[in-house]
Amino acid sequence: MMTATARCLLDDIPDGGGKAVAEAGIVVLRRGDHAWAYRNLCPHFSIPLNYEPDTFWTYEGEHLMCAHHSAMFRFEDGMCVDGPCVGAALTRVPVRVEQRVVVVSDEDADGGV
Repeated sequence: MMTATARCLLDDIPDGGGKAVAEAGIVVLRRGDHAWAYRNLCPHFSIPLNYEPDTFWTYEGEHLMCAHHSAMFRFEDGMCVDGPCVGAALTRVPVRVEQRVVVVSDEDADGGV
């Protein structure tokens, strides 16, 4: 049986940016009507990707940057494409968007809905 929990409104996430869901320890990234979620941990040193609460550095709605090591991760798959952990990836959390609400699910989804 699938369980799901609504976590945040899509419109509360800046388009091309990210938002923390602190109680779940994740960051949700948005581009237009698409959303992706990852554990808020850099694979380089297992520390949060943001330096300040709910402040994530993103570039052109394509990459999330670790505030501590400047590693750059793609929105679509969490793969590090630049920085000290190239080739490593963020831990993906399955999400979907239902009526503009980002829902985190234990059902493995096709990332980026």
